[in-house]
Amino acid sequence: VLAEKRSLGSRDGPPHLVVLVPLHSKAAAHDTLCLLQSQDSAVVRVDEGKAGGFVLLCPRLKQRWRFVTTEAGDLHAVLDLAKVADSLLFVLDPAEGWDSAGEHCLSCLFAQGLPSYALAVPGGADLPPKKRIDARKKLAKAIEKRFPEAKLFPLTTEQESSLLLRHLATQKQRHLAFRDRRAHLLAYAAEFVPSQESDLVGTLKVSGFIRGQSLDVNSLVHIVGHGDFQMSQVDSPPDPLSLNPRVVKGLKRSQDMEMQDDSVNGTSEMEEDIKVLMKADPSKQESLQSEVVPDPMEGEQTWPTEEELQEAEASMQANRRVVKVPKGTSKYQAAWIVDDEEGNQEDDDDEDDEFDDDDDMMEEAVSQEGESDEEEEPAEEECETMTISESLRDDQYDEKVEEDEQMLEKYKQERMDEMFPDEIDTPRDVPARVRFQKYRGLKSFRTSPWDPKENLPRDYARIFQFQDFSRTRKHVFRQIEKGETEGASVGWYVTLHICNVPVSVMESFKEGKPLVLFSLLPHEQKMSVLNFLVHRHPSNSEPVRAKEELIFHCGFRRFRASPLFSQHTSADKHKLERFLRPDTALVVTVYAPITFPPASVLLFKQRSNGMHDLIATGSLLSVDPDRIVIKRLVLSGHPFKIFTKMAVVRYMFFNREDVMWFKPVELRTKWGRRGHIKEPLGTHGHMKCHFDGQLKSQDTVLLNLYKRVFPKWTYDPHVPEPVPWVRSESVVPLQEVEME
Repeated sequence: VLAEKRSLGSRDGPPHLVVLVPLHSKAAAHDTLCLLQSQDSAVVRVDEGKAGGFVLLCPRLKQRWRFVTTEAGDLHAVLDLAKVADSLLFVLDPAEGWDSAGEHCLSCLFAQGLPSYALAVPGGADLPPKKRIDARKKLAKAIEKRFPEAKLFPLTTEQESSLLLRHLATQKQRHLAFRDRRAHLLAYAAEFVPSQESDLVGTLKVSGFIRGQSLDVNSLVHIVGHGDFQMSQVDSPPDPLSLNPRVVKGLKRSQDMEMQDDSVNGTSEMEEDIKVLMKADPSKQESLQSEVVPDPMEGEQTWPTEEELQEAEASMQANRRVVKVPKGTSKYQAAWIVDDEEGNQEDDDDEDDEFDDDDDMMEEAVSQEGESDEEEEPAEEECETMTISESLRDDQYDEKVEEDEQMLEKYKQERMDEMFPDEIDTPRDVPARVRFQKYRGLKSFRTSPWDPKENLPRDYARIFQFQDFSRTRKHVFRQIEKGETEGASVGWYVTLHICNVPVSVMESFKEGKPLVLFSLLPHEQKMSVLNFLVHRHPSNSEPVRAKEELIFHCGFRRFRASPLFSQHTSADKHKLERFLRPDTALVVTVYAPITFPPASVLLFKQRSNGMHDLIATGSLLSVDPDRIVIKRLVLSGHPFKIFTKMAVVRYMFFNREDVMWFKPVELRTKWGRRGHIKEPLGTHGHMKCHFDGQLKSQDTVLLNLYKRVFPKWTYDPHVPEPVPWVRSESVVPLQEVEME
């Protein structure tokens, strides 16, 4: 522990990375930065060139810090910086603490994993001493729920800022498991070199201090928010934040200033001092292949050889004959013509079929055109009324009303699913044996067998599966613990040459957004089926249906996907849930790149205005395509006539054939009786049933049907930037703010 604490921020370790997060719109973040910079004469201040960021070098204390600022409303920047930060410095308002945006930011940070932190309260000097003490007591009581044992650091003088720096340097570091097992760095400088083929793709040279683990040039790197890439080489440029006392301070400061200006411009003038540490070996380099390319003829056993194809072609040429055929006849049709009369007759039949097909296609086209015209009519009307301001407001109001109606319908469906779980009405226009032909009955949902390899979808041919995932995970982690990875060590200042990077990555870096890199463990670029264990977040109460598009923040990745919800049980089959339940833990299943747990997960839902709402938090449960998710349907009927152990049931089916089809499936009732169908009565779906006891007249007869379901392949690694959170100046939970 002592060695770890001494290496952080020292000459041999990476600088102590501190991220400033103002949790209130009135929080004096600028005053905090000024106080942290105004240290004694032994501290060298280096302006970083980015908005609000700077570096503190203290050769006397042999410490160096890098401070990066962000806004609580910029969700992606806060979460990305918290993934690599050594400490978080929360800046509070002396009167109100944090607002709604700060509350939302804290909820996301606690769910992702909070590193070491400190609470600073700048300002408050204009208040009288008595009111200042009362305000501090109120603030300490307000933060007790979020930070039970935290200490508030007032920031009004240079001495208090020195105490805060000493606390940041000496406090115990909190570990995040998903980053401690992977090499990661925050870009200090970057340069983009376009490729010869296109200016949109090129080599990105990223410079920074390695943290976590050693970095191998043959492994893959993940740029947070942009994807996975390969490296070509790793360089070792001079350390711009060196604590070497032999360097003259004035010269050192000028060199640092030049380096910062060059980092902003994306160039480096110290290339003559750069040493190449290692270059990628193509034979050992990890592949970027994320999916298996399925061969549709892989299971074909009767495919002819080339010799057989040649023999067939020769026999066809030998058997060719010249016949007289009508105009427009294909070669395939001509091969079946025996004489002219039969040929003409067959041709007429084909033409009739073609006309029938054309008529069907014309009807479909007309219906589609009618639907498209109906869909386009509101758009045309909307375009016509855009010139009138009053109608514009009316249209916008109507759109909101339509959204409210859709949300009301969701609430009704969620309520009905809670009251009558999985129950549906038997259709009258389609036979039940046709409508539910993919479903089956089970003697016992818990003990009846279900083959996990049965009737797999085509998407399962594109994913990877481990023979034993836990064994592979232990083997990979054991190699990390042994330190067998060869490469750039922790604390080195290196430049990574990343291949085939789009220019948008450099553009976002120039805009001031953080550029965070993580190295990938073996197999982590490959697609599979991931299962997350999540709880509904109390700040959100809107209904969330299964297969709705959600935004995932899983460890160091973020992506969009449409998940399935299922119950978390110890059985081999798990029942599908149609909605995300607020009162229980559920398992979320998606197609996504493999990630070795432990890893935290945050689920967001994007609003129509672009804001991201936190709806659930949890952790990665497993990577298992064989996890069986079963959808249950419940058909209900009502007792018509009741005898001792016999009953006539109606309204479950509406024809005799359906009763005979579902006769082998066991029945149950809501009051605990069990039975089976004995015989149909009449032709309108009435049936005689036998139960293990006498039914009550208010009881309901149920029949359960089951089908295995799979997630949709909707994985999208590109997540749009969220709109900043709307601030509300009060220290209250988010649900109360939304209710107001």
